Amino acid sequence: MAKELARLLNAALLDQDAMTNPLVDVVAELLGAQDYNDPRLAKLVRNQRYECLLRVAAECVEVGTPVVLVAPFTAERKDALAWTRLAERVTRFGGEPRLAWLRISPTDLADRLRSRAASRDADKLQNVETYVAGLDLSQPNVPFIEVDATLSPAQQAREVLLALG
Repeated sequence: MAKELARLLNAALLDQDAMTNPLVDVVAELLGAQDYNDPRLAKLVRNQRYECLLRVAAECVEVGTPVVLVAPFTAERKDALAWTRLAERVTRFGGEPRLAWLRISPTDLADRLRSRAASRDADKLQNVETYVAGLDLSQPNVPFIEVDATLSPAQQAREVLLALG
């Protein structure tokens, strides 16, 4: 969805995973962490991963290139103060923060993970139901644009565009 939205908006697509995972992999290896959910790893890299994403976003916006950010924003979608801080920062560098939340059922998410069969999901796929049951799939506690994750990426992007006006 984000790729299609960025294309429609003629915006840069900034994906936190694409931007930071190669370095996070190095840190994980040094720690002996087997996956990104390891609390030791998250404690060391979470804030820095978002900092990388936001710094690049700021530079793009400052030169006139709109951006679509891809990241979980887990804390920010659940904590109004965290969202407010993020939104204020994005606004200060000239962005217009909007949160798009893809609504998906646990069953659909498990099916999607199985069909994707990505190597990065190997640990999750060992017991996908347990993994999905441990996720917080509830709607954000801050203003958001709700998107049906079962729609095609093109349909999802159109929903977001309609919500943006």
